[in-house]
Amino acid sequence: MANQKPGEPRNMRTSVKGPLMFSAFWAVVAFFAVLIFASGGSSRVPRFDLAFTGAGIAFIVTLVIAAMLSMSYKDNAAHLGKGSGVNLSSAKRPTHGFGGGRPQTPPEASGPADESTPDGGKP
Repeated sequence: MANQKPGEPRNMRTSVKGPLMFSAFWAVVAFFAVLIFASGGSSRVPRFDLAFTGAGIAFIVTLVIAAMLSMSYKDNAAHLGKGSGVNLSSAKRPTHGFGGGRPQTPPEASGPADESTPDGGKP
């Protein structure tokens, strides 16, 4: 909000329209759900008092939750996306650790083994 210019439209995160539309949608859903289920069937009178109460509660609760979530939003620091982690890119393989380093040569390519020693003639 500090980097916003006067006269420019706000983005969806800092705008008031997003949370209000979200809360209004769930208030309408709650209104119709309470209106249908609180009356107890089609032969009884619809309970508009409970429906409006349920819609108001749903509107307030979702608006408070959306406001708390938008206030807790924080951008990541710039250095976190610079590749300082472990194995962030598969194109740049590390030369240490498991699977890295010098390539392994098969035992056939290293020459004939001496059968007189148990380790194949290697010191």
